[in-house]
Amino acid sequence: MDIFLLVLGFILMLVGILGSFLPVLPGPPISWVGLLLLYSTSAIAMNWTFLGITFVIALIVFGLDYVIPAIGTKKFGGTKAGVIGTTVGLLVALLFPILGPFGIIIWPFVGALIGELLNKADKKTATKAAFGSFLGFLTGTFLKFMVAIVYLGLFISKAWEHSNALFPFFN
Repeated sequence: MDIFLLVLGFILMLVGILGSFLPVLPGPPISWVGLLLLYSTSAIAMNWTFLGITFVIALIVFGLDYVIPAIGTKKFGGTKAGVIGTTVGLLVALLFPILGPFGIIIWPFVGALIGELLNKADKKTATKAAFGSFLGFLTGTFLKFMVAIVYLGLFISKAWEHSNALFPFFN
């Protein structure tokens, strides 16, 4: 059962990293569930303080992901249309990977720009607001990615530390 929990936890860690970029997956909370599964094994003692702190961090980052793009858009004079355009641009990048990895950077900006232009903003204001929305999106994505990577590092570190207990048949 420990091996199953370990493998499932590791898969959730990887899904959590993907969730840092995909708007439909809550990356840090999924990564946290991977940590919970690791601590649910018989080889690793449950540490409620550690799990509680990492859970609160995952929830805060999850919440900030909705707030940061709006702040970036507002700071640069944008509207809700810019934020929606950024999300649509990201979905276009994911569904049609025409530009490869650069699409995740370019399409959200293009989406925000189109959203602002459809909202009847002039080109200069729309470009400035699109940049703010895009900057907010990048900041939120980077924050989620960093938390998911740190959680993966904690997962691997703790699993490695207890590898003798988790994998007794390799000794």
